Amino acid sequence: MVSEEIRARYKAVIGLEVHAQMLTHSKAYSSDANVYGEAPNTLVSPVSLGHPGSLPVMNKKTIEFAIKLGIACGCDITEKQHFARKNYFYPDLPKGYQITQDKTPICTGGKIIIRDENGEEKEIGLTRIHMEEDAGKSIHDMDIYDTLVDLNRAGVPLLEIVSEPDLSSAQEAYNYLTEVRKLVRYLEICDGNMEEGSLRCDANISVMRVDANAFGTKVEVKNMNSIRNVQRAIDFEINRQIALIETGEPIAQETRAFDALKGVTVSLRTKEAANDYRYFPEPDLPPITVTQEDIAQVKTLMPPLPRALFLKYTNELQLSTYDAYNLTDSKPIALYFEEVLKHTSHVKNAANWIMGEVKSHLNETGTSIERFPIEPIRLAGLINLIASGAISHTSAAQKVFPAMLSEKKDAETIAKALDVLQSNDASLVNEIIDAVLSQHAEEVSRYRAGEKQLLGFLMGQVMRQSGGKIDPKTGNQVLREKLEG
Repeated sequence: MVSEEIRARYKAVIGLEVHAQMLTHSKAYSSDANVYGEAPNTLVSPVSLGHPGSLPVMNKKTIEFAIKLGIACGCDITEKQHFARKNYFYPDLPKGYQITQDKTPICTGGKIIIRDENGEEKEIGLTRIHMEEDAGKSIHDMDIYDTLVDLNRAGVPLLEIVSEPDLSSAQEAYNYLTEVRKLVRYLEICDGNMEEGSLRCDANISVMRVDANAFGTKVEVKNMNSIRNVQRAIDFEINRQIALIETGEPIAQETRAFDALKGVTVSLRTKEAANDYRYFPEPDLPPITVTQEDIAQVKTLMPPLPRALFLKYTNELQLSTYDAYNLTDSKPIALYFEEVLKHTSHVKNAANWIMGEVKSHLNETGTSIERFPIEPIRLAGLINLIASGAISHTSAAQKVFPAMLSEKKDAETIAKALDVLQSNDASLVNEIIDAVLSQHAEEVSRYRAGEKQLLGFLMGQVMRQSGGKIDPKTGNQVLREKLEG
């Protein structure tokens, strides 16, 4: 680790390449099923195995998914596109080449907005988004002598999202990946599970002195299976490169892997100035054309997006940034909140209930919001009941809400059955407060003599004698009036 003083002399330049496996039913260029977790080498065919004479066929759904992501990121959609063969040789790439897009990526430009380390918004530019196919999977930890190969993943459709080198820290990279994962999940084009490999990230990292004009030597880090590990790897690599520069040693342009157990990056292979992948046009796939009509059609399929909802919640509904981030972190939670708001105007109360009692129940039971037993309209009914003073928040949380989890009844019906409805009946309120004042004459005298803190004690006695059936606001107001009168 370098000291903070030394690190302050440098700035990091980071670009990320994110590979998102698309949630299509079949692979990119064949009818093989696109399913995770099946027995090895069972989801293959002559096409995905690269047999001579087999021909790829374009999966149209991959084009729709790519356009969706491009629209969401504000990209330019390329009208005429060609596919290319990217040649490299690994045991898990049976054809010996990967079908990808080289000169004509489907999306160019665009941006993703993140929060920097100070919580301020920052735009991260995108270079391109292109379609390609995945390779198979080499397995190194099941046999002490041999590498095993599972080709189920060969041909699975990918979107590669390439950022500009606009990221300046490991925390910004963490925030960027979090936004990318959230976005592909909202669009329902990728499940975003890094542990399963459906979202993978390569980081290109260099450091330079803060007063320098030229970038430093770039190092690529691969094999990171969580957003947290991407952050850890980048932090380590920044420190490693600064330490080398400080001691006068050169930084090798290379590809490194991250050892999550040790928290260090290790060298895999050195890289020349450019990779010679020998791109050439894919002869077996015809060019595709994306028209403005195609883009307009995809726009009709777009769901609410997290940033649009965030801006709505903070600007229009006046929720805090913290609340808005929590509510938009998960698309199902955001959509549930949207449905609740159709039946109540008490926005902050609705947000508090969802982030509090609802999420607590989901966490405790391991349930998803899609299977949560209280429908949005019934939760809104409970929120409205509390806001009207008909029941207290305590009764709602401790009695009515738990009952609503098991009974398909509205909040008011359950509150009546539990006998927790509060009363604003003036005669009842006056009767109970008069009784309390009579029973605690000494405390009343002390209050009137200046011990105002006794108001809480007296109010507690009122609520106890009423069995919690008096609206606390009404009771408190009447009690004050009688004590001050």
